[in-house]
Amino acid sequence: MSRSPLIARTVPTLRRAVDNLRKRKATVALVPTMGALHDGHVSLVRLAKRRANRVVVSIFVNPTQFAPTEDFGAYPRTWKADIAKLAAEGVDIVWHPAVQAMYPQGFATRIVPEGPALAGLEDRFRPHFFGGVATVVGKLFTQCRPDIAIFGEKDFQQLRVVTQMAGDLDLGIRVIGSRTVRERDGLAMSSRNIYLTPDERRIAPTLYRAMKESAGRIRAGETITSAMARGTEMIEAAGFALDYFEVRHAESLAPVTSRKDGPLRMLVAAKLGTTRLIDNIAV
Repeated sequence: MSRSPLIARTVPTLRRAVDNLRKRKATVALVPTMGALHDGHVSLVRLAKRRANRVVVSIFVNPTQFAPTEDFGAYPRTWKADIAKLAAEGVDIVWHPAVQAMYPQGFATRIVPEGPALAGLEDRFRPHFFGGVATVVGKLFTQCRPDIAIFGEKDFQQLRVVTQMAGDLDLGIRVIGSRTVRERDGLAMSSRNIYLTPDERRIAPTLYRAMKESAGRIRAGETITSAMARGTEMIEAAGFALDYFEVRHAESLAPVTSRKDGPLRMLVAAKLGTTRLIDNIAV
C-alpha cells in the first residue's frame, strides 16, 4: 500500500518537516510543479529519487507568471489524482501553499532575471513570465532548502533561467534538467494538452516531426537558414500559428548562424486553435 506524503500548507510546517529529514542526514531533492501531474512529472520525481534520499514536490499554480489574458483560472487542477500519483512514487513531502501564503499582504520583492530570460524567445511573447517564474522558484528554493532541484527540459528557456539564477545568487542548489517525456507519436507531454480537440491532437505531433527533420538537415550539412525555412513551412501548413522556431546556443540561448557556433538547441512555440504548445530538441 502506498504511503501518503506529508502535506505541508504553511512555511513553518514545511520547515519542520525538512528539518526532520536533515536530522537524519538525508539529501533532499525538490520537484517544482503546478499540479495536473502526468507521466512527464512522474519522470522528474523518479530522477529526484535517484539523485537524493528524500523528495519534496511542490504543487502551486503561480498567478504571477500568467498574464491577464492567459489561463490561470482555467489551468487544470487535479489534486486527488496528483496526490495518488505522488504517494505511489513514495514522495516524502508535498508543499501546497495557498496564494496568500506565497504572496501575503504587502509582498513587494521580486526577482528580475536577465541573461537567458531576455533571449527573445518566450520572453518576446510573454514578457511577464520569467519574472514570475524566478520569483516563485526563488521562494521555493529558500522555503524547501533542497540540495538539488529537478526541472523538465521541455521548458528549456525556463531551465536555463533557473540554472542561471541559482548560480548567480549562490543558492547552493544544483539544478538538474530532465529529458522531455513524449507520447508515442512524439508530442511532448504537457498539462495543457487536454485543451486540444481530437483533430488538433492528431495534428500536434507535427511540431516534433518538423524539429527532427530540420535538425537532421542541419546535421547533414544544410544551412540553418534553409533547414529552418523548410521546417517552418511544414509547421504552418499543418495549421499552426507560429510564434518562434529557432536554433540557439544551448547554454546562453544566443542566436547562432552555423553548427560551428557551439552546442545547439532548436526551440519552437506555436498555437494550434486556442492551445499554445512549446517544445525543443538538441541539434
